[in-house]
Amino acid sequence: MKEVLRPSGEAWADAYREKILPLRKRAEVKNAWLKERLDKVLPEIMEREGVDMWIVVAREYNEDPVIMSLLPEPMMYARRRTILVYNMKEDRTLERLVLSRYGIEGFYEGVWDPDEEEQYECLARIVKERDPGTIGINVSETFAFGDGLTHGEYLLLKEALGEEHMARTKGAERLAVGWLERRTKAEIDVYPGLVEITHAIVSEAFSSRIITPGITTTDDVVWWMRQKMLDLGLQAWFQPSVDIQATDQKYDAKEKRKLIEPGDLLHCDIGFYYLGLATDIQQNAYVLKAGENDAPEDLKKALADGNRLQDIHAWAMVEGRTGNEILKAALDKAKEERINASIYTHPLGFHGHAAGPTIGLWDRQEGVPGRGDYKLFNDTCYAIELNAKKEVPEWDGQEVRMALEQDAVFTDGKLVFMSGRQVKLHLIG
Repeated sequence: MKEVLRPSGEAWADAYREKILPLRKRAEVKNAWLKERLDKVLPEIMEREGVDMWIVVAREYNEDPVIMSLLPEPMMYARRRTILVYNMKEDRTLERLVLSRYGIEGFYEGVWDPDEEEQYECLARIVKERDPGTIGINVSETFAFGDGLTHGEYLLLKEALGEEHMARTKGAERLAVGWLERRTKAEIDVYPGLVEITHAIVSEAFSSRIITPGITTTDDVVWWMRQKMLDLGLQAWFQPSVDIQATDQKYDAKEKRKLIEPGDLLHCDIGFYYLGLATDIQQNAYVLKAGENDAPEDLKKALADGNRLQDIHAWAMVEGRTGNEILKAALDKAKEERINASIYTHPLGFHGHAAGPTIGLWDRQEGVPGRGDYKLFNDTCYAIELNAKKEVPEWDGQEVRMALEQDAVFTDGKLVFMSGRQVKLHLIG
């Protein structure tokens, strides 16, 4: 995956329109991925985390954050109450059961007859018959992804299981996180294409096709990006943003100018969901002044510092290290190289701010207890989010913040940027 940057000024995103699948085909792809994940990924994670049975309970419109990743298309919610049971049998094969009025043919064995018994009565029978040693339930004080069992459902579960089997339950947070963060080969193969589409949208947004200095505002560009994603059939997972740094506006200015003018350094943040996976990208552009053919050298040096910080971050990511250990190693190395660094990387996958180790927060550069103590595993994806600050002599010594975010996969023991990364500023003018 080479370091590339699409040239600005052309409608790159439109070229991808035909590559974006219609809904029915998307469902087929996602269901094939889900079947493989249930067959191969889930048994491995349950074995790793020492869970013999995993019970996932959710009610319609109050879904557990994990359950939609476990349900096939075209299901969009839990429908009344859905209970999923994953049971590791003696031969170490995984039994997948569903207690739901509507069933989930092809993915789960339906085991509840509403005319014969109540739903939780059925669950109690299933658990008693299989008599698992350890039962995982989704309660956690650390990870929201492992804390989806609501208080009401917990009380019903406790009553149904009884004292003996309830004593065998434990929080399944590590199982939930492990399931969500692990990417299959098929997902890893497809993911760079999603990132490439994101790059294409940014490339078009940061071009003279969209921006006319002195007329266009940052809000205009933000809503253009939001509309472009919708028009392409993509779902934004957060409102995009565009901000300005200039000789008359520092990055931390309380009141931000919105009108884009020549000489501005622009920064954007954008991401979407497609095929059940999220993207999250930050890039930068320079608006040429009259007579200029390139950005000021010191702004380009600031970007180079950001790229070097990305390299350092990639170097620090070693399998088995915790998020806090990765953060400290990267920041220490950056300090040695006199880079004014800040790192706030997050996992990426089924969610935008996804399951996995937290590697810094913008306001927690000393580390994040709990979420930052989770270790780095192979075949997981991240938004490598960071910034490098640098004084720019050409701006009278003003400090510029070069914020970058690039999606990457950690596989085979190394970090690889998906679809390249920004190594040159977009030029507008």
